[in-house]
Amino acid sequence: MPQADLTNLELTVAPMEGLTTVVFRKIHAEIFGPADRYYLPFVTPTIEPKFTERQMRELSPKANIGIKAIPQLLTRRAEDFLWAAQALSDLGYEEVNLNLGCPAGTVVAKAKGAGFLGDPIGLREFFERIFAKELPINVSVKTRLGLKNPEEFAGLVELYNLYPISRLIVHPRIRSDFYKGDARRDVLLAELANIKLPLGCNGDIITLENLNSCAQDFSSAPGGLVELMVGRALMADPALFRKARGKAPAGKDEILAFHNALFDAYAALFESRKNAMMRMKEYWFFQLNLFGSNDEISALQKSAKELFRIREIGEFQSSVCKIIDTFSLLTEPRYGWRKPL
Repeated sequence: MPQADLTNLELTVAPMEGLTTVVFRKIHAEIFGPADRYYLPFVTPTIEPKFTERQMRELSPKANIGIKAIPQLLTRRAEDFLWAAQALSDLGYEEVNLNLGCPAGTVVAKAKGAGFLGDPIGLREFFERIFAKELPINVSVKTRLGLKNPEEFAGLVELYNLYPISRLIVHPRIRSDFYKGDARRDVLLAELANIKLPLGCNGDIITLENLNSCAQDFSSAPGGLVELMVGRALMADPALFRKARGKAPAGKDEILAFHNALFDAYAALFESRKNAMMRMKEYWFFQLNLFGSNDEISALQKSAKELFRIREIGEFQSSVCKIIDTFSLLTEPRYGWRKPL
């Protein structure tokens, strides 16, 4: 496949609760170079028009110096979206992203996130209300193809096209897919000619080849392809975007430095190295996919089981160092977290 021109595309980080926090964003940018955008894990505004102290740890401009951060809101109440969007503008943000993709049961049960997609009348009323105001901030949308079936996507595209959405980021799965199986890119391709908004693509972008194929497949979008968004693969290969810009893949020393910096920062944030160790195990669930040649897989899997069973901090650190020292570092990660439908 010919190499696509990624020069004019933004390479962005998907919001992942607990993983793409202020701690990750700062250290990732320092060690591997900043992504073009980091979408912040969603904030749920309430009827009280004020962000909480915990929310402000992520939203504070001081927390995001030197990177382009895009806050994300999860709500179905226009009035809550409006006060939060104004407050974000007052903090200096130029864009807010509406979450219409979260598939979590507790979210969907409240008809938020991907659950909002099942109420197109309510969604239209929501957009009518928020865009009736002269908002001081751009509004982008992250969406799935639909709630229950991919045939919903055509109607959603028709709805989105009615409004001045600054960009539409599509994760081509329906809610019931969660993150399992393969992304339904054929559905996005079939509807591509009808998407008049600037387009972003997310889902199953794991390698440079995936970045390249997405850039080629969706380049003909009428509103233009403006970004490729990556989530779990960046946890596995934090140098993915650097490689896409023609620079070096991650080295073992960098991976260890990244691990140590994250561990220390989370320990300071949580005031507990044990709690920080649990968070680091979440990262290593993905990071392990950048290690182990084909003939090392069996031994790597055994080491991984040992790593996740460990309860003592010193033993955990020794196990991480042993994995880094022992196993081959791959130039591209495996899609080891894929689950079938």
